[in-house]
Amino acid sequence: AALTVRFLTRRFIGEYGDMEFIYSHNLTVDGREILFHIWDVPYSQADEGSSEEKRIQWADSFVLVYSICDRASFNILPLKVQFIKAAKEGLSQEKVPIVIVGNKRDLHHQRVVSSEEGRLLALSLDCGFYEVSAAE
Repeated sequence: AALTVRFLTRRFIGEYGDMEFIYSHNLTVDGREILFHIWDVPYSQADEGSSEEKRIQWADSFVLVYSICDRASFNILPLKVQFIKAAKEGLSQEKVPIVIVGNKRDLHHQRVVSSEEGRLLALSLDCGFYEVSAAE
């Protein structure tokens, strides 16, 4: 998601449509240099076919972003989390790190998904949860 890329790379990508990108960025975390590879996939391309399976096998962790102004982007999250867990945890007993992020917090006047709903969904799916604004 654009906000993840912005956080890790300090670059804001903006609304770029239906294209997917891979970004790489070095970051120091707890005194260790870590190379991040971020495969940014727009929702419209995140089908549950072989291409998504390849992305899931490629990744070590997942950030699923929904808009607090778009109920449909929120409603699809349980299926996405189940798909990821089935693909990743079926291969090993390790828990796959998944974080759910509610974006567009700055558009609170257009909010249709409450913070509490986001927190409860993340809790029920055993995922982390944050609410942010990529614009901020």
